[in-house]
Amino acid sequence: MCRMSTVLDLVFSALSDPTRRAILTMLLEDDMAVTDVAAPFEMSLAAISKHLMILADAGLIVQERRGRVKWCQLQPDALRAATVWMQGFGQFEPIDLDAFEAFLAQELCQDHTDDRPT
Repeated sequence: MCRMSTVLDLVFSALSDPTRRAILTMLLEDDMAVTDVAAPFEMSLAAISKHLMILADAGLIVQERRGRVKWCQLQPDALRAATVWMQGFGQFEPIDLDAFEAFLAQELCQDHTDDRPT
């Protein structure tokens, strides 16, 4: 259980950053050189390398050197543990988000009418 918790902590921590999620989305298409991964982002290559290291430490990607170029590849089974863990919550009834949104809108509208001076 402790090892699973550590794996989940690393995965969810890695996924918590929008830059790292964007990198994972890019790698869905194909393997990419680190310089190509960095190209769309307005940050240094060193900063991108740190993001890539976090993704690699979480097991979400692997990096390998091909000649002089370092390549990044998405790990296909990387999210399996997180997916299995999240599926455990599937035992609860699904939430009807449209009905919930309507309820919230009604409640917010009612709160504003209650605040009006009489």
